[in-house]
Amino acid sequence: MLVTEITAQSIDDALRKQLDSLDTSVESREVGTVIQVGDGIARIDGLKDAMAGELLEFTSSNGQTVYGMAQNLEEDEVGAVLLGDVTAIKENDQVKTTGRLVEIPVGPEMCGRVVNALGMPIDGKGPIHTVATRPVEFKAPGVISRQPVHEPMQTGILAVDSMIPIGRGQRELIIGDRQTGKTAIGIDAIINQKNEDMICIYVAIGQKASTVAGIYETLLKHGAMDYTIIVSATAADAAPLQFLAPMTGAAIGEYFVYNGKDGKPANAQNPGQHVLAIYDDLSKQAVAYRQMSLTLRRPPGREAYPGDIFYLHSRLLERAVKMSDEYGAGSLTALPIIETQAGDVGAYIPTNVISITDGQIFLQTDLFFQGQRPAINVGISVSRVGGSAQTKAMKQVAGTLRLDLAAYRELQAFTQFGSDLDKSTMQQLNRGARMTELLKQGRYTPMPFWEQALAIYTGNQGYLDDVAVEDVVRFRTELLDFVRASHKKVFEDLRSVGKWTDEIKAEANEAIEAFKKQFAPTASAE
Repeated sequence: MLVTEITAQSIDDALRKQLDSLDTSVESREVGTVIQVGDGIARIDGLKDAMAGELLEFTSSNGQTVYGMAQNLEEDEVGAVLLGDVTAIKENDQVKTTGRLVEIPVGPEMCGRVVNALGMPIDGKGPIHTVATRPVEFKAPGVISRQPVHEPMQTGILAVDSMIPIGRGQRELIIGDRQTGKTAIGIDAIINQKNEDMICIYVAIGQKASTVAGIYETLLKHGAMDYTIIVSATAADAAPLQFLAPMTGAAIGEYFVYNGKDGKPANAQNPGQHVLAIYDDLSKQAVAYRQMSLTLRRPPGREAYPGDIFYLHSRLLERAVKMSDEYGAGSLTALPIIETQAGDVGAYIPTNVISITDGQIFLQTDLFFQGQRPAINVGISVSRVGGSAQTKAMKQVAGTLRLDLAAYRELQAFTQFGSDLDKSTMQQLNRGARMTELLKQGRYTPMPFWEQALAIYTGNQGYLDDVAVEDVVRFRTELLDFVRASHKKVFEDLRSVGKWTDEIKAEANEAIEAFKKQFAPTASAE
């Protein structure tokens, strides 16, 4: 039997080992009491060291825990918004600081799920086993760690990709009255990201739960939920949750941008991922923030919005980014949606967001009812940085399309009173009517860029000039089917070369002429 010799040295070593492993840290948490509660707002006494945006832990008299977020840090009290069951908290209930900012679970495990503004699943499919978290509020990267937008973010919508191209890392506003197809553009863009190695985040703010369920079903039907996360703060949710939802969406997106597929920080060897975030819509977030601010007794400004409403939207949209190669070259593209009242883009929130974003797609009610869908007003829609991200093939054929269509609209308005028009004016009106018709597109039918480029090339080369206007969309659909079946080399070449060469033009002309010979116009159009 072996007996360890007990010496002064061995006793000393054993004591040192135990002392080294001793944890003497003290967790200090401030405790305060609720002095007033109502409308989802709590005023708290005794939290003198609370941080702005800190997560607070409320404990009700029956032991229920509700979380809140510190907002107003005043001399003698803290104003906080409640993020859970508002009715559970009463006066004199206990509140503790947590020492950390409001954060949410993030990670690839969230793909295909519907979560609330706190990142908790609400789709009935059980818990999400994420390992990482991110703060909802996060400082946007500076200029040095970014690079200019240069890769296309194809929406699959002919009118957008040809005239208002969007690049990865851009912020493009979708603005228009209610029921003009704003959400449809966002959903089409998500569906078009299939096989594009893109994570999509759809944030629904202040919408009916039935509408969100409808969008979920649509995305599921088109196989888009595999790479999509829906963040939902419905109209039934409290104002603080509607205010947080877009920032939650941005935080989930940032995880993918700042980390490679292995979950480790992105760098030149471990590229970041690409994300598309759609905020639908920020008008409702502004209304929720106004409600929150007024109940916190913050002074109202224009249209009763608080003074920092611009800052709320600018710090959210500034998080859209195209990272430099050194930081993994990931991107977060933002498509915020704003609802206008009677087409008034000069109201407070619309002008704010227009000035923050890199361009806007303006949808008009009268165009929508005229059957021009998507109802994009070409005159005031613009993409300020997307031109450098547009594919060469599209740029070659769509270069003057915006100006041509704007000139056609002017001419159309001018000539509806006159009858005797010269030949060149008639030619311009005919071409304009057919090009306008060519840009019509149904919902959930995105087109790849090579098909878009061929469709616009057909119009530009005058092949549609003798086709009846009501036959143009059918002509386009059947032409694309014909080329896919009999002349697929045109698409293959366009896709691989990425631009129009003389050889591809000759192939395209041959295919279009062959199709035109067999195209049967409708009886009413003859």
